[in-house]
Amino acid sequence: MGVSRRSAHESVTTGSLVADIGISTVIRPHEDPVRVIESIRGLFPEWETDSMLDSSEFPQTRREIVLEGGVDSLDKLLETARDQRILDTALDAMSIRLDGDYTEFAISRQASMVGKLSFVLDDRPLGGEIVVRIRMQGLSEWLERSTWHLGRDSVPRAIGDGLGMSEEGEPVEWFDKRGNPTMSDD
Repeated sequence: MGVSRRSAHESVTTGSLVADIGISTVIRPHEDPVRVIESIRGLFPEWETDSMLDSSEFPQTRREIVLEGGVDSLDKLLETARDQRILDTALDAMSIRLDGDYTEFAISRQASMVGKLSFVLDDRPLGGEIVVRIRMQGLSEWLERSTWHLGRDSVPRAIGDGLGMSEEGEPVEWFDKRGNPTMSDD
């Protein structure tokens, strides 16, 4: 599924870096397009798409439709991650598919509808998903900076450090069953 991307200069979040940020979702025949768009704008307020759909009467005859668009900033998504205190989870989820200057990840539309951020690691979550694709030079460094918090002074984190979650979304245990640290104090 291709994404219509536009080049964008992000404000505070990326400093002077140029980023292409594409946002897409699939609207299934039983879903209300207006509510789907509202859910996307819950985390990406300035998101626009070229496709405009109306809610229609029952029975619905349309097929699945892919909505695509771009945004200038991930500020609201990162602010929500910070408010929910899930910046380490955000770093892990946004970097699982990191390949050089490109990454993609999915978030729950259902969570976004109520102003929450939930990363999707499985196929087809209830309520659909929003796929985010980012391409920018220095992406891994930007992800680490954008998700930084004071706790990293005590437990430093970096992409691929082995302290995050696995590709299946399972947490890495830092303590054994007796409460003894499993991390070395190098």
